[in-house]
Amino acid sequence: MNITPVDQTESWQDLVDHAQELNDVTIADHFAADQARVEKLSHQAAGLYVDFSKNRLTPQTLDLLVALAGEVGLTGHRDAMFDGRRINQTENRAVLHTALRRPSGDVVTVEPIGGDSGDEISEDPAHDSANDSETNVVDEVHEVLDQMATFANRVRSGDWTGATGKPIEAVVNIGIGGSDLGPMMAHRALRPYGRPPHSGRELETRFISNIDPADVFESLLGLDPETTLFVVVSKTFGTIETLTNARSARQWLLDGLTEAAGGEVDAAVEGAVALHFVAVSTNAERVAEFGIDTANMFRFWDWVGGRYSVASAVGLSLMIAIGPDNFRAFLDGMHEMDEHFRHAPLAENLPALMGLVSLWYTNFLGAETQAVLPYSDHLSRFPAYLQQLEMESNGKGVDRLGRTLNIDTCPVVWGEPGTNGQHAFYQLIHQGTRTVPADFIGFVHASDPVGNHHDLLMANFFAQTEALAFGREHDDPQRRFSGNRPTTTIMADRLDPTTLGRLIALYEHKTFTMGVIWGINSFDQFGVELGKEMATAIEPELTSDSELDHDPSTNQAIAHYRSRR
Repeated sequence: MNITPVDQTESWQDLVDHAQELNDVTIADHFAADQARVEKLSHQAAGLYVDFSKNRLTPQTLDLLVALAGEVGLTGHRDAMFDGRRINQTENRAVLHTALRRPSGDVVTVEPIGGDSGDEISEDPAHDSANDSETNVVDEVHEVLDQMATFANRVRSGDWTGATGKPIEAVVNIGIGGSDLGPMMAHRALRPYGRPPHSGRELETRFISNIDPADVFESLLGLDPETTLFVVVSKTFGTIETLTNARSARQWLLDGLTEAAGGEVDAAVEGAVALHFVAVSTNAERVAEFGIDTANMFRFWDWVGGRYSVASAVGLSLMIAIGPDNFRAFLDGMHEMDEHFRHAPLAENLPALMGLVSLWYTNFLGAETQAVLPYSDHLSRFPAYLQQLEMESNGKGVDRLGRTLNIDTCPVVWGEPGTNGQHAFYQLIHQGTRTVPADFIGFVHASDPVGNHHDLLMANFFAQTEALAFGREHDDPQRRFSGNRPTTTIMADRLDPTTLGRLIALYEHKTFTMGVIWGINSFDQFGVELGKEMATAIEPELTSDSELDHDPSTNQAIAHYRSRR
């Protein structure tokens, strides 16, 4: 059914007019005009404190944005997602990453093929519920979680041994995209929970993703083939980067074991792959062809998108590193935010408000980027994780009906941890010519307390948001800070598994909110395909003398490469 483009709605025009009214009003002006501003624009839910008061908006702005969300039916789309409707229409799939963290005993079913998953989403969840399918996906999820926990405990206890009988000391995750960014980011964030006192035995955990040979070479340096376990993550077990790296890792393993056996290829070496490799995949045939025992294949489902998959078996390396109990706490944090997003009114709904505020800057104030600035070194990979989450989801120029959009969609997401970023790009945020909305993420307690380091870190956290908002007058224009630079403050007590889960789900649902309002499908990613298809055709040309049939620039670049190989 035809839908009205969002920029043609009455609510959109109200926001255009409102933005013009606020054009010359600064953040400092807003604070001067409303003594209760902080109370009105800050919220606490699911263990997070979020303060929107240092943004270029008013409570009326949020009211108008919530009205826009109501006009496009955000809550109906939200309920359709949670109910298992096939809201990923281009691939005819449900979107049920939220089912990965539902507690045992819950019931979620996938809308059967041929169900009513059109663009007209009812505001009545009962109308859109798809409970006529027979399979409860939550039961399947917990079967896999139990399988993962059993395996993780065997590796962590030393019960799982390699080909020579030695326990595993290092786990190497091989994947790309969401099969790498999610578990790598979460492992970095939760490293303290993989060592005593949170864990009985710390395992070395590494990640290989890039097809650049330097990645696999550097990642395997210093490891012992006899005590190394590989987790190969590929839904189809056909991702070229992942399989290329996995084959190189397999050869490294066999060469190392052969050398340890004095150059003899004995029975232990021949059967080593099954003891040193496991798979996260749905393709049992290809897994078996590689040499992996399919009993050690951990499955997931087509309703789990890669960038939403860290809560699935894709997180196996993370579970091994931090233990099943901490992994389940991670899932519990996600579920807590899921429930908040699902049930809280939009005016008090943290993910919805995050999405609406970002949309305000993107579509009404002309911002082109979004900075994410965690004041935690353990969250150093969180901005990179969000780059995929937001830009692969919403980096699109057509709506769900294939119509070209006449409005901007996803901003460029970027960032680094404080205080490092303060000595790099904060100059541009403070005094540059562009508006850069920034999320500041901080914690009351340090993950690894050392002296007064954390108080100094957080003093910078608070100072930066204040300086950006209010600036400083100075007679010298070089030393003048105009202020009026928008920030959102996000705080939690500490970065533990539960809090990380809450943060991930917060940004997942923020991304969903923005996609719904723009009218796009946030759950396909056809934009990653063309370059990869062309690379497959070009690769054999690099080692041959075949005639080249590309554009002149590409032809010349390939010829240069050939001549200097």
